[in-house]
Amino acid sequence: MENKKVIRKGSSDFKTIIEDNGYFVDKTMFIKEFFDNGNYSMLMPRPKRFGKTLNLSMIEHFFDIQKPDSANLFAEFEIIKEKEFCNRHQNKYPVINISLKSIKSENWKSCLSSFKIQISELYDKHRYLLKSNKIENEKKEIFGKIIKKTANPEEYKNSLKKLSEHLKTHFNQKVIILVDEYDAPIISAFNNTNSPIKSNDKENKTYYEKIINFMQGFLGDAYKDNEDNLKKGLLTGVMRVGRESIFSEWNNFEVYGITSTYFADRFGFTQNEIDKLLNYFELEKDTKKISKWYDGYKFGNITQIYNPWAIVSYVLNYKDGFKPYWVNTGDPSLIKNRLTETGVKEKIQDLIEDKIIEKVLKDNFVFADFETNHELIWTLLTYNGYLTQVGKGKYGSYKLKIPNNEVKIVFTDIIMTWLDTEIKIKRDLLISMAENLINSRISEFEKDFRKIVSGTISYHDTAEKKDKQTTEIVISHEQIYHVYTLGLLAILSDDYKINSNRESGEGRYDIMLIPNDKSKNGIVIEIKQIDKQRKNEKDTNKFKERINKELDDALRQIDINEYYTELLDNNIKPEKIIKLAIVFVGKKPYVKKK
Repeated sequence: MENKKVIRKGSSDFKTIIEDNGYFVDKTMFIKEFFDNGNYSMLMPRPKRFGKTLNLSMIEHFFDIQKPDSANLFAEFEIIKEKEFCNRHQNKYPVINISLKSIKSENWKSCLSSFKIQISELYDKHRYLLKSNKIENEKKEIFGKIIKKTANPEEYKNSLKKLSEHLKTHFNQKVIILVDEYDAPIISAFNNTNSPIKSNDKENKTYYEKIINFMQGFLGDAYKDNEDNLKKGLLTGVMRVGRESIFSEWNNFEVYGITSTYFADRFGFTQNEIDKLLNYFELEKDTKKISKWYDGYKFGNITQIYNPWAIVSYVLNYKDGFKPYWVNTGDPSLIKNRLTETGVKEKIQDLIEDKIIEKVLKDNFVFADFETNHELIWTLLTYNGYLTQVGKGKYGSYKLKIPNNEVKIVFTDIIMTWLDTEIKIKRDLLISMAENLINSRISEFEKDFRKIVSGTISYHDTAEKKDKQTTEIVISHEQIYHVYTLGLLAILSDDYKINSNRESGEGRYDIMLIPNDKSKNGIVIEIKQIDKQRKNEKDTNKFKERINKELDDALRQIDINEYYTELLDNNIKPEKIIKLAIVFVGKKPYVKKK
């Protein structure tokens, strides 16, 4: 194919990609949809690397009155068919486009310094205004000070609105203001502010309070009560920072988040876009695996949204196979630091097993509440792309799940880190245990399993949990051992689908490992727990008989109830099915295979 387009990874500039013969997934109708929307100012939160920066660059090149040559960049795309719209609006407006993604500082002084650099660079792009005979000399002086980074903090705080005033004055045309990753400085400030994030001392505000105060002026003044200068405004970020913050009094502002039906297909790649891309690069044969690894998001009412960064990375490196490209591109510290809180670990285990959980998503994310409301972790995970909503649940909640294999690796690693740091399991021993299990080396598996259990589980860990009022058992011994064993087996989640407590045959099995490679062994596990050696079992043989009876009963339960049916349904041959009984006696597990 002559002049075949190539993937240009790493550039978020629309002009650079098009002029360098880069493959571009056509999102140009977003331009008209954005402009025709009745709201003057809009926020569109999406996960990192889902095309936000590139979309803003595309909008800039379409509307910017300073870039008339950019009209040629759109010649091959859908927007050019809207002739009346293009004639009226293409390259007709001054455009401000600034990204705050790099403003991530440990303290306010450093943060303000970073802002000065970003704003100075923005003003320098419009240096031509210093020669405008329509702008007063006094205003030009402040303009020059901002470029030189010698202006005072208040002048930087008001700089976005002032630049829109200058552009409106010079061009006699209202301005389009685009701000990318507006929440990056706020998240950084929260991460680097010691709790509590709010100070009772009006004279000595916290870093977080200082950044909020600055942003209220920097963004608030530009988007609110700026009708004389503002034509359209668009902000992108990961989430909406809530009511105590910069949007509290905006009345001309609308949020189109991940649950909104509007603009749902404008970030990320749809199935149709993926089909075209894979066909163009002759990778159609990989469609199913690509879907399993990088698909699974739902924005609004659009299902099967693919992660664009992961797709681009895979197309460039397809010979190396499937890897977690997207999850390695950012710092999830804000999330990881809170994943070991009470009740969260158990839900993570459910998610790793491909279960759906129901949680309320808070549209107005208030960092002050994060200190006390642990349920906000699910909003944070969803808006950051680690979970996806797949529909509405009860009482205003949403059904959430892990979208794909790539993200599941993150949660598996969290479990692994927890096992390694909190309960001191060495990874090599865990790998040895898992390898022995899936290769049917059961005696070796039992030895490894015992080493891990004896070194990690305490009496307190295995105690039954009872309701304080009714004394009714809420979590039994067997359930505790069940969850613990699942956590250990999470290391196999790349190669096995790990199910738990699901119906198969005539009942519910405890744990099942279904291999992705159908030539590998499938495993069904039944877990039991019995009391330690009794007084009437001074004869050790009687104690062993009771253990063996329990093991045999567990194996018989697998056969009688045909728990292995799901493995057969997944095309695992009968001779490749391992039926395994595990009986816990205190901290010591006994294992038997049939």
